[in-house]
Amino acid sequence: MVDALVTLIVVLACLGALGALAAARVVKQYERGVVFRLGRLRSDIRGPGFTMITPMVDRLQKVNMQIVTMPVPAQEGITRDNVTVRVDAVVYFKVVDPAEALIAVEDYRFAVSQMAQTSLRSIIGKSDLDDLLSNREKLNQGLELMIDSPAVGWGVHIDRVEIKDVSLPETMKRSMARQAEADRERRARVINADAELQASRKLADAAAQMADTPSALQLRLLQTVMAVAAEKNSTLVLPIPVELLRFLERGAQEIPAAARAEGETERGAPATAPEREAAPAQPAQPARQAMPTLTEREPEPRAVDR
Repeated sequence: MVDALVTLIVVLACLGALGALAAARVVKQYERGVVFRLGRLRSDIRGPGFTMITPMVDRLQKVNMQIVTMPVPAQEGITRDNVTVRVDAVVYFKVVDPAEALIAVEDYRFAVSQMAQTSLRSIIGKSDLDDLLSNREKLNQGLELMIDSPAVGWGVHIDRVEIKDVSLPETMKRSMARQAEADRERRARVINADAELQASRKLADAAAQMADTPSALQLRLLQTVMAVAAEKNSTLVLPIPVELLRFLERGAQEIPAAARAEGETERGAPATAPEREAAPAQPAQPARQAMPTLTEREPEPRAVDR
């Protein structure tokens, strides 16, 4: 009788230990426990630490409260300016209401992923290519609002959405590269033209200043010669003033004009009285004999056939 009682006590103790082990649950710091009793949701959400449930009656389901990083697969679409692009993004979200995350939606991760893909396609169709490449902050905010609106009813909060990469066709990349190169070349030419304009203005001011003080031109010439000689070159450069070249050019033009005037005087221009008196008398040249005509010429001898 005593042995049977001891055995019963041991069995009950073992059953109690097994029941305690079955009822014991440990919830981690980043988790929350949602209890379902006979299929109905209990209002109390179990916090982190050790907790007990009723075995065979309650079921504890843990929900992760950490921020989830979910990549959005690349979506291909046509922008508002008719350019085909592939855009991928990443979504950061977390569960703020564990009960709603389990009851309101079957799989909140899958629901957020599908909502992010459809919202990304919608953003691509409403945006221009320049906005996708340069104005991403505004597009990120628009994506966040589009995904967060339905996710609020799922007990999920969208922390942020980031567009990660925008893939362009090769033809569009080449076109953009040519456009950027042409723009850089245009700016370079404008800068060079502006520099030439400023330099010409400075040179005009310097020329006006040197015209007022000719000695400044000579000093500038000597400075140029010194700068050339300082390089220790074997060639000596002597700049010729422009005024000297102009003087030589005027002299070269005056000499042919004087020669032409003298030639016209010798050919028949009437000489003045002083010139006639000063000119020495030239000896008269004998008149040329006139060439005999054909009738005056002597007949040529001819041979007569006998």
